[in-house]
Amino acid sequence: MVVLVFAHPYPDRSRANRRLLDAVKKLDDVEVRSLYDLYPGFDIDVAAEQAALEKASTIVWQHPTYWYTVPGLMKHWFDKVLLRGWAYGEGGTALRGKRCLWVPTTGGDDVAYTESGMHGRAFESYIPVVEQTAVFCGLRWETPLIVQGVHDLSDEALDAAANNYRARLEALIAADGSSS
Repeated sequence: MVVLVFAHPYPDRSRANRRLLDAVKKLDDVEVRSLYDLYPGFDIDVAAEQAALEKASTIVWQHPTYWYTVPGLMKHWFDKVLLRGWAYGEGGTALRGKRCLWVPTTGGDDVAYTESGMHGRAFESYIPVVEQTAVFCGLRWETPLIVQGVHDLSDEALDAAANNYRARLEALIAADGSSS
């Protein structure tokens, strides 16, 4: 089972994240946890979130990139849900061995994320913080699916990204089924 933690504060304004989510949300064995719908006041139900994660074999973190990282509610979710003794530290084995797929979108394209571009470095230099969060909790880090330049993506390019996302999740679900 895949638990997809979706964190977009304005999903109705997001052509890209909405299209990506639509491509995968109806797959069998995918449960979407839309944080801004579930917790508009940031009052996270830790027990419910941990119970969802415990059922998962794959955890997906999908969101737009805000200030080079995850949106505020997802960071708060990390702080509240990924607890010592549950997700890491002594006795913290609840997530050990589960897969983690990160699916961030960016407004800037790959040129903006270069040394000479607007952001001054490649997007890959922002990956380690999120990757380390996953690895520290014992998750197996999958190669991220990064969709850049979403404001200017053609419909065809966005469809290709959505199809790639769907294929990635279908492959993870199939791999889980074959290992049961």
